[in-house]
This record gives sequence, structure tokens and C-alpha cells, in this order.
Amino acid sequence: MNYWLLKSEGDCYSIDDLKKDKKTAWTGVRNYQARNFMRDSMKVGDGVLFYHSNATPTGVYGIAKIVSTPHADETQFDIKDDHYDLKSKKENPTWVCVDIGFVKKFDEPVSLTEIKIDPALDGMMVRATGSRLSVQPVSEKHFTYIAEVLGK
Repeated sequence: MNYWLLKSEGDCYSIDDLKKDKKTAWTGVRNYQARNFMRDSMKVGDGVLFYHSNATPTGVYGIAKIVSTPHADETQFDIKDDHYDLKSKKENPTWVCVDIGFVKKFDEPVSLTEIKIDPALDGMMVRATGSRLSVQPVSEKHFTYIAEVLGK
């Protein structure tokens, strides 16, 4: 089992949206490294820290899980979508996504400030200065600590 941190802008798609929808395709990722994580490493059942960027506070708002195998991100073919990719072809799509399912919303978010100052979270990619990757691997130790100790 692997663990991940997935970033979304809270005003674009929030943990509350996922709670209401129960599951969603994690579309719109247009970074090759993030795409490769979804395509090559994510498995059904993997744990997800659902992170709101550009929020007050920025941080982890809840838990989700991977509920599908990777599949073509349909937004790449939709000319009306902000994530449309003229170069991508249906027979060989450039961009993939996975579906995630809601597990739990925290009563209070675990802020990026908390994550950065807690020594138990040393080594988390999100702590690095300039870390902007929207899909990041997380160790089991860090996932469990946030999910069970900080995220009440």
C-alpha cells in the first residue's frame, strides 16, 4: 500500500465536494512527474491526504483513498475545458487520472504551518521550500501520524 498527498484549491474542488460526491476523477493534472505517480505507482486502496492549497489555512483537510486504476483524463479531450490538450490523442492519451473516494473530513485542518514545525513530519515533500507538486508520495509513518494524531 502507498500513501499520497493530493493538492486541490479549496474553492475549485474541496473535501466538502468530495464528501458530497463520494468519489471523483482526479483530473486536470498537467505535470509529468505527478502524472507518472498516478500512472505507475497508485493502486486501488492507497491512502490519500486531501490537501487544500490557496486556502486559509493551507493544509490537510481530510482523508481519501484511491478507488480506481489509472485511466485517461477526459479533460484533455474537451476543447471547452481549461485542461484541454490539443496534442493528446484518444488512442494514446498523454494524461491519466485515478478516481478517489471520500474517507473522512477532519474537524480542523492540519495546517502547513503545523506540518512544517512538527519534527515527526521531517522529510515530507510538502515541507520543502518551493514544493508545488500537486501529487506527492507520503510515507506510511507520516500518513498515519497526520491521519490519526493530528487530524481529529
